[in-house]
Amino acid sequence: MKISLDWLKDYIELDLSLPDLIEKLNMIGLIVEDREEQGSDVILDIETYANRPDTLGHLGIARELAAALDLGLKEQKWPLTEFEQKTSELVDVQIWEDDLCPRYSGIVVKGIQVGPSPEWLRKRIEAMGLKPVNNVVDMTNYVLYATAHPIHAFDLAKISGGRIIIRKANGGEVLRSLEDSDIALTPEMLVIADGKKPVALAGIIGGEESSVKESTQDVFIESAFFDPISIRKTSKKTGISTDASYRFERGADISFPPQAALMAASLLTQFGGRASEGITDAYPKPRKEKTVVLRHHRVSDLLGLEIDEEFSVRTLGSLGFQVEVQQEGVWQVKIPHFRVDIEREADLVEEIARFYGYDKIPASVPPLRVLEPPMEPRREKINKIRHLLFHNGFDEVLNFSFSDPEKEARLQTGYKAIEIRNPISSKASLLKTTLLGGLLENIVWNKNRGAEGIHLFEIGNIYFWQKETSREQLTLTLASTGPVGPVQWRRKSEETDFFRVKGALESVLTYLRHEPFSFKEEDHPLFEQKFSLALIFKEATVGYCGLLKRNLLDSFSLKDPVWAAELNLALLFKKQPYSFQYTPVSRFPSITRDVSFIADQNVDYQDIKEVVEKLNIPNLKEFDIYDRFSGSSIPKGKISLSVRFVFLHPQRTLLAKEVDELQEKIIDSLVTKFKFQLRKGGKIDKRIRKD
Repeated sequence: MKISLDWLKDYIELDLSLPDLIEKLNMIGLIVEDREEQGSDVILDIETYANRPDTLGHLGIARELAAALDLGLKEQKWPLTEFEQKTSELVDVQIWEDDLCPRYSGIVVKGIQVGPSPEWLRKRIEAMGLKPVNNVVDMTNYVLYATAHPIHAFDLAKISGGRIIIRKANGGEVLRSLEDSDIALTPEMLVIADGKKPVALAGIIGGEESSVKESTQDVFIESAFFDPISIRKTSKKTGISTDASYRFERGADISFPPQAALMAASLLTQFGGRASEGITDAYPKPRKEKTVVLRHHRVSDLLGLEIDEEFSVRTLGSLGFQVEVQQEGVWQVKIPHFRVDIEREADLVEEIARFYGYDKIPASVPPLRVLEPPMEPRREKINKIRHLLFHNGFDEVLNFSFSDPEKEARLQTGYKAIEIRNPISSKASLLKTTLLGGLLENIVWNKNRGAEGIHLFEIGNIYFWQKETSREQLTLTLASTGPVGPVQWRRKSEETDFFRVKGALESVLTYLRHEPFSFKEEDHPLFEQKFSLALIFKEATVGYCGLLKRNLLDSFSLKDPVWAAELNLALLFKKQPYSFQYTPVSRFPSITRDVSFIADQNVDYQDIKEVVEKLNIPNLKEFDIYDRFSGSSIPKGKISLSVRFVFLHPQRTLLAKEVDELQEKIIDSLVTKFKFQLRKGGKIDKRIRKD
């Protein structure tokens, strides 16, 4: 922000040398980056805060200096020469979008002779690095750089019907800007319109048709407040950034529009014009000033030293805050609308510290307590999975995210791989679409070094294209081959199998409370038919497990079978787990009943489980299959299934008769659904049950 010292003296008596003035500005946070002499004037280039739009004008800088030097601001008077007609009779202002334009003020000035600006005004404009245009345009720029509040002047004769409407643009409307370019307007853009068409893009730029020209005699001065977010979005979309939009998008002073309009009208009447009576001021929902409570002890607590109460009150008052005593050592501070950066008590303490002097605050190293930061929820879940799989006998591996195109083709994941633009090697030119390839290479490496039982897992991202968009997906992959556990002389080691990998997946989902889940037989390009299951949770497939295809293992020179699983953690973590519920241990005994059936060998446990769960049997605490047998005593094509039911009432002991009835209901349902035959004492009960 450029600041003229001569201009600054219109607001404050300055009796400082230039070096002292620059030092004072630097001390209060208004950093002087450069200075330039223009005749008898000095122009300072000051870096202001992004959240301090009030310092984007000479008035705001003068207010800061006045507080720092304990001086007062000069009183500004803006007299008017008026004609006998009210502004509201000449211009009808209508706000249709009061959330985007909470306040709109204006005044009419007639009888203006548009021409060159007087010498003093030209010097002010040139000091800001602008080229003077004419007295009306220069006047609007003068008000902006003086007060940080943008205004605009319309040729009143070009305002159709004498109406000013603040509305959103209609689709297909076009505005010819002052820069002679057509702006295509969209419905989310706020415009200033007359009775027929848009005449300006609100808060950004005026239209060429309603602009002030040499033939202009009467003008309408606009002074308003526009929503900062709306201005920012429109500026970005149109690619137009102006001095006005730069200030509006940072937050203007909503209390200032009438004052800015009065100032502009007064200047124009000095050029020979006459102003209408009264400023029209549309302000449908007046905003209250914010109030913040400031406690004296908090000033000391935050700054680490005692500051006199009188200094705090005087400093805040000189900055425009209204300070009222609420009780001893406690003040109620009203925040002026031009201080959009003040939100809380600590902000007020910072203002006091700025003017007290940061250099006067003693430096000390406070004792620090090292606190462990709270773990991010997703990372916490991943750590839980790591510990769980480790205790289930799986070891974690970490592999590179790069993949060999030849090996990637063998895996046939169905994903389109992402190519690396500058790969470190032709054998690492793709990003992995599955973690399984790395696990198989780990198994080969370990087997070549004498390892037998190898049970691994990896958690990491896979990468692929999806509808021309690159995606990454957090995945858990398991691979298991060879014997389970160490070799012992007392018993032979068991070989890993399908149920070990499936059980690991069940443990993960149970531990994370993602229940109920189910498995469904489903083909998958990585797994052998009849040895492939899909894991279902909340009607979505979140993973697969099964026996890897022989041709895939052959391509990695692996002879032993490998059981594997993939779990889409990214999808699983998006699903809401069931809430944790505490259930006290029952004081009453449970009743266990074992029942054996002859069933078709193709029957699935998942189907049996669904039938039992749908019955909603009261007091059925547990249900599981604990034995599966086939042999010469069992008919061909059949198997024997032994099922265990555990019944428990939370408030009393169940009677045998009650359990018999519940058990009979379950048996009837299973016999009806699956044509089971009940086994009793080693014999088959061939009773025919009616469907």
